[in-house]
Amino acid sequence: MINKLVIFGVGLIGGSLGLALRQANYCQQIVGCGRNAEQLQKAVDLGAIDSFSLDAKAAVRDADIVLLAVPMGAMPAVLEQIKEALPPTCILTDAGSTKASIVDQVTAIMGADYQQFIPGHPVAGREKSGVEAAVADLYQGRRVILTPTEQTDRQALAIVAGMWEVTGALVEQMPVVLHDQVLAATSHLPHVLAFSLVDTLLNMPQQEDILRYAAGGFRDFTRIASSDPVMWRDICLYNDHAILDMIQALQTNLGEFAALIREQNGDALHQRMTKAKQARDNYIARFEPPKSAGQH
Repeated sequence: MINKLVIFGVGLIGGSLGLALRQANYCQQIVGCGRNAEQLQKAVDLGAIDSFSLDAKAAVRDADIVLLAVPMGAMPAVLEQIKEALPPTCILTDAGSTKASIVDQVTAIMGADYQQFIPGHPVAGREKSGVEAAVADLYQGRRVILTPTEQTDRQALAIVAGMWEVTGALVEQMPVVLHDQVLAATSHLPHVLAFSLVDTLLNMPQQEDILRYAAGGFRDFTRIASSDPVMWRDICLYNDHAILDMIQALQTNLGEFAALIREQNGDALHQRMTKAKQARDNYIARFEPPKSAGQH
């Protein structure tokens, strides 16, 4: 049981956590904090939080856990605001999609010996953003990756893991660097591709015809291009090295596909497509949890 949880950034991720914990009666008090009173009041009305504050220092007073669910670029400013006001026993965690950057920021702002920070990443989401898109079952059967460091307090780690498990999430641990490499390949690169494809089509002279006659494949592939541009801009900037490595690998592979098409090498194309299809089919069968009603 958590006495007081403070969520900075009550959008899809923070709002869904609030809804899940309230549904489980796991928090006595959930406080939202941000700069937009209208949006925070909406979060109260939707039941994602109990109350809100526009004052970061006042919000974290007596907090047991503070969750940073703001865009990556906004985290340093929040840390600077709350570092002197955090209770000594308060646990600080985050929901950012890149981990090395936030670990470095916390170390720089809170000190190299700070033990109460638990880096975390709920690998769940929707292409919609904002608290209006929040749902209580967003994390049901989904992975939450925690990336503790050598300084991490183990009791604090267990508390944060327990919080996420209450939401129905599958909690796993992973080294910071490995997390950023894996997510660059499985999440960050696909989003860059979706944004890039739409941007490419918008710059073509026949864009109106292309978009008018776009079929289901286009809609499926580019669905994630409807994601929050602010969040994904920050992810690209804060996990730049890993993402650039993946873009380079993809460019090499695309060049090989282009060469096979140019050479009219149908057999080789068929072999590579078959290999890719089988790999994806095996992944779906092994790792994708079955979706229950209402799961996203």
